[in-house]
Amino acid sequence: MKKFDTSGTHLHSFFVKPSIKFENQSDDEEILLMVRAHPITQLLCLFNSLIVFIFLFLVNYFFSNYFTFTQLVFLNLLVIVIVLNFLWFNFLSWYFNLGIITNERVIDVDFSTVLYKETTTAYYNKIEDVTVKTGGFLASIVDYGNIFVQTAGTEANIEFMNIPLPSRVAETIDGLIEKK
Repeated sequence: MKKFDTSGTHLHSFFVKPSIKFENQSDDEEILLMVRAHPITQLLCLFNSLIVFIFLFLVNYFFSNYFTFTQLVFLNLLVIVIVLNFLWFNFLSWYFNLGIITNERVIDVDFSTVLYKETTTAYYNKIEDVTVKTGGFLASIVDYGNIFVQTAGTEANIEFMNIPLPSRVAETIDGLIEKK
């Protein structure tokens, strides 16, 4: 198993040995790696928001004669609130969808909405296969991809989507499987 630098903050998408705790963590369990989707995957959300703001600016510029001042203010505030809400929920989804690799197990935390969380756990003795899939021009340049952890029997499989350095994460999991 390779050693990694332990630098990083909680906003990083590849965080080695974070000093955080999670629910159901045992006393002797140590978090070795915490991953989330690569930040570059969020560019589409930012680009879409920018397009909406440009469209709003064009509506204000070209159609201001057709609306009253009150209607323009209401339209602007409505669009700004919708776009900021979209950005906020996208950030929350990115921030709270985590992959946690400990010395005992692999954990996938998925938040699909603000009020719904799904946690999948696989202990190393139940893991059958670790598959890395990367594809596309941007993923090749920036080095992000997907990891699929297949478990034995009826256990749930784990997926880490669009994470940075997927081959290094897979090497870490494989090294821990060999130790167990």
